[in-house]
Amino acid sequence: MVDRLLIKNAAQIVTPEGKSARHGREMKQLKIYENQSILIENGKIRSIGNQPDWEKLVPADKQIDASGKAVLPGFVDSHTHLVFGGYRPDEFLWRMGGMSYMEIMERGGGILNTMKATREASREELVDHSMDFLKKMLAMGVTTVEAKSGYGQDHDTEIKQMEVVRDLNEKQPIELVSTFLGAHAVPPEYKDRGDDFIEFLLKDVMPEVAEKHLAEFCDVFCEKGVFSIEQSRHLLTEARKMGFKLKIHADEIVSLGGAELAGELHATSADHLLHASDEGIRAMADNGVVSTLLPTTAFCLKEPFARAREMIDAGCAVALATDFNPGSGFTFSVPLMIGLAVIYMKMTAEEAITALTLNGAAALDRADRIGSLEPGKQADLVILQYPSYKFLPYHTGINIVETVIKKGKVVVR
Repeated sequence: MVDRLLIKNAAQIVTPEGKSARHGREMKQLKIYENQSILIENGKIRSIGNQPDWEKLVPADKQIDASGKAVLPGFVDSHTHLVFGGYRPDEFLWRMGGMSYMEIMERGGGILNTMKATREASREELVDHSMDFLKKMLAMGVTTVEAKSGYGQDHDTEIKQMEVVRDLNEKQPIELVSTFLGAHAVPPEYKDRGDDFIEFLLKDVMPEVAEKHLAEFCDVFCEKGVFSIEQSRHLLTEARKMGFKLKIHADEIVSLGGAELAGELHATSADHLLHASDEGIRAMADNGVVSTLLPTTAFCLKEPFARAREMIDAGCAVALATDFNPGSGFTFSVPLMIGLAVIYMKMTAEEAITALTLNGAAALDRADRIGSLEPGKQADLVILQYPSYKFLPYHTGINIVETVIKKGKVVVR
């Protein structure tokens, strides 16, 4: 049986094109169809255009009139810490009072605070906790989300977080991509023994994650006071041997050389990059590393934004993601993120759309199937309340997504 959906008469259909990341000047290149329609068949895009027989092919209850509205690819949030226990509002206000992130960590806050709450939470509690977030993300047009572990830093809790991601994939429409981030911090039981903790992850946790197919990527918080370049290189090199694709939290707090390491290892993405050096930017551009920027975290930390303009001009493929987490950025607001990117990071509206769709998909190694509106690709779409994509940054900080379609099914309307 053929299942069809017709989105007709769209004022604009707006999309980047291709099956890989768009680099540099390519990020501005959007295909724009005016007053056209999209025919979806069995969860995939069959065609874009206007054909007189389409309305006859599709029953009336499977047609959406998008007159006066813009249609875009579903948004891809390619960096989140979705699964966690507890909250940290006090720490947010401490930061607003001038306390540094490192000072908060020294007081027992930061990642270790969430680690304790996540270890204590049951699998069912974590599923329920995360489901509420995902419903709100979906309403903002997010159809694919990366979800990291890293709030356990022991065997049982890291496995539990990954199993929660798998459970969530079966319970709701957003497609979740799982990343193992056991090396998110050094837990108290390994204080001053970071090397030993890395070996523990490599020997006692990651083989089981790989065997059970609980995660597709391996990530590491490569940062001063957390994991060094040498430790990160060792972990990621061994992770690749186990079959993991590579990501890296790089150069968020200081310029440590994480972007250069991402280039050296040909990682799928390097993320944060607030203090990436010129050499690191070149390394990412030259080695096809997606530069995933997280403006809402810089905003919440009152830190300078990553140098998006310089990265794009150097030929990088830039993606945008929220970094949703309970500490440094307790927000998954796509509208806020777009506003910050265009207003403060010198990105054009076209670059921001590419960064949040096709390049976000590339950061998850899925650009061949999602991230753009092209025949043969998965039918993940958003319909805006307004006739142009330019309303995304213009209607600053406001959600203007009216309808969300995932795999050809209407999931928000």
